[in-house]
Amino acid sequence: MTAPRPGRGSFELRTLCAVVLALAFGSARAQVFQVDLVPRADVQARLHAYGGTNAERGARLKKLFVNAGCGEHVSEQPVRHAREPNVICVLPGTSDRFIIVGAHFDRVPGSRGVADNWSGASLLPSLYTALKVEPRRHTYIFIGFSDEEKGLVGSQWYVHKMTPAQVAATDAMINLDTLGLAPTEVWAHRADKGLTLALYSVAQYLKLPLRSVNFEEVGSTDSQSFRQRKIPVLTVHSLTQRSEDKNILHTGKDNLSVMKLHDYYDSYRLMAVYLGYLDGLLIGPPQPQATATTSKTGP
Repeated sequence: MTAPRPGRGSFELRTLCAVVLALAFGSARAQVFQVDLVPRADVQARLHAYGGTNAERGARLKKLFVNAGCGEHVSEQPVRHAREPNVICVLPGTSDRFIIVGAHFDRVPGSRGVADNWSGASLLPSLYTALKVEPRRHTYIFIGFSDEEKGLVGSQWYVHKMTPAQVAATDAMINLDTLGLAPTEVWAHRADKGLTLALYSVAQYLKLPLRSVNFEEVGSTDSQSFRQRKIPVLTVHSLTQRSEDKNILHTGKDNLSVMKLHDYYDSYRLMAVYLGYLDGLLIGPPQPQATATTSKTGP
């Protein structure tokens, strides 16, 4: 968050896609998709790996991507005016369309940066794992942004390097920033309405909490860089605008003790299914009629 500047089981979601598509577009079409959820213990273990300098955090994120299976599709993008590169993992799809999923990995001096924003960055490899279980139509680009805390430097540079054709081919940018302080929230004022409706529909089906909390008073975030180029964006977070949130961000209090791990894992579950659902929602299912299932690893 950038401050303002002065064993495998399975469960079925056979109703999910048909119901949500009908709500969003007045269509009764259904789609097939699967996600493979990482166990709670693994998600928490990645969260616990928050320590070190920003350079060490970036290198650790890259290693987490490699360990998740993204090795040959992991790269670093040097960023002008930043010491650390953006860390990128690509899950290739079968179409020419893109979904970008981003989170900054840097922290401010004096803060351990657990909620803000190792909570978002360390989820990226787990989301990659959830989606790689089967072929996707979209190419998913997972990006750990550098120097968000210095003014969205990494995301601004990434957007600057996108060609007009790449911008036109990007159907969504989903941003994760400061999760686990409370149940999942969405910055609705700055989000694409269709993306927001889809997120609420998935949350309702999964019976997971979700509410709209706008944080203009708290700060900005990397989705703003993409919004400036007219790319549909959505940011999920857990800030409540309460005074205690502001007392945590950018201070030594931003440590593991403030994290509500049940809420954090719920945010992961919601985003994993949501990202899988967007693949069919934004392109359309390959067949007129189908069903949707997801598989789950973990508790």
